[in-house]
Order: sequence, then C-alpha cells, then structure tokens
Amino acid sequence: MKVTVHIWDWPLRLFHWLLVTAVVGAYVTGKLGGELTDWHGRIGAVILGLLIFRILWGFVGTTHARFVNFFPTFGRLAAYFKGSWHGVGHNPVGALSVIALLAVLTMLAVTGLFANDDIAFEGPLFNLVDKSLSDKLSGLHALALDVLMVLLAMHLVAIAFHHAVKKNNLIIPMLTGKKQVSNALASSIPSVGVLRFLVTVVISSTLVWSIWSGGVADHFNPIESLQTAAVRLGW
Repeated sequence: MKVTVHIWDWPLRLFHWLLVTAVVGAYVTGKLGGELTDWHGRIGAVILGLLIFRILWGFVGTTHARFVNFFPTFGRLAAYFKGSWHGVGHNPVGALSVIALLAVLTMLAVTGLFANDDIAFEGPLFNLVDKSLSDKLSGLHALALDVLMVLLAMHLVAIAFHHAVKKNNLIIPMLTGKKQVSNALASSIPSVGVLRFLVTVVISSTLVWSIWSGGVADHFNPIESLQTAAVRLGW
C-alpha cells in the first residue's frame, strides 16, 4: 500500500527552480556575449547566492535536504547496488549527481569571480590576482561549463529513465514536495522554521553583496576596512 508524504520542503524546491532558471540565463547570456556579458556576471552572482544558500540549508534544512541524510557513502552505495537500500529522498546514485552538480556549479561561480574575457568583462575579484592567474581561472571556468553540460545531460537522461522505465516521476515531487511511497517508509518532514530560513537567506545575500557591492575589489583591503570601522565606532 502506498501513501502520499511530504518530502521536499518549499525552500529546497524554490532553490531548485531558481537555480534551473539562473543556469539557463547564465548559459544564454554567456554564449551571446556582447551587451549581455554584464548580465552573465549578474546572473552568476545570483547562482553564487543560491549555492551558498543550498550549502547552508544542507546543514539546517529539513530532513531530506540535509547532506548527512543522503550523502552517498560507500555503505549506502553498496546497499543501493545490492538492492537493499530503502529511502524516500535522494537515492545514493542520485545523491552523487546532486553533489557533483553542486561542486561543478560552485567551481563555475568561484572561478567567474576572478575571470576575464580580454574585452570588457572582469569578475569582481579580478584585481585580487594577476592577469595570468585570471586567464587560467577563466580557462577553468570554460572547462567547468563543459563538465556541467555533461552532468546536466546525464541528469536529464536519468530523469527520463526513471519516468519511462521505473515509473517514478521525479519532477512532480520537486514541484509539489509530495511523493507516493510505501507505507513502511512513510514519514513527513517537519515544518520549515521561518526564522531559520530568513537567517540563511540573509547570510547568503550578505556574502554575495559583500563581494559584488561597488563592482570592484581592487579597493578592498580587509585590514584597512577593519581599522576604518574601528575608528568610526570610536574603538
């Protein structure tokens, strides 16, 4: 007997679809270039903020959003391939996909902060490194994009396989948060703490804003900033 349970919390679902939209936007603006290059950078900032949020939510979010509950350990992978793994969240192979996608997207976002296109675009942290290192990071940025395209293709194939062969729709649960599972595995997630969500959003937004505010990092000196703040506070 199967029952419907709530497994994906709404912050996780919101993150997922905002990330999908942002990645598409970044890809299109990056390929078209020209006047859209600045938008590529802005969307990259959004992606960075979303990734920071997801990493934090992986520790403070609800049950199935937490890394500890789905991280693909050797034991979980072995149980999955033996057919003895049972769960309602990410299966161990799906978890590998999630971790890989997050890792590659993080590499894209971080290298983009230091990248340049030799024409008009320079990442907000470009001036913290020399030109040769920026060029290398720009190359890693392009390489990470190629890896991301492969991972996304595999991700889509896996979704289609689950839908067509295993009769398991992975898209609907990520839209509604609900999934049909056997009665033995039924357990709903706890409610989302609004304060916990807001604090996570504030931290993510503040970190991104601190990097991108003013659009330049060449005038940023952490020691000098602390000294200035101390003087203003009268310390």
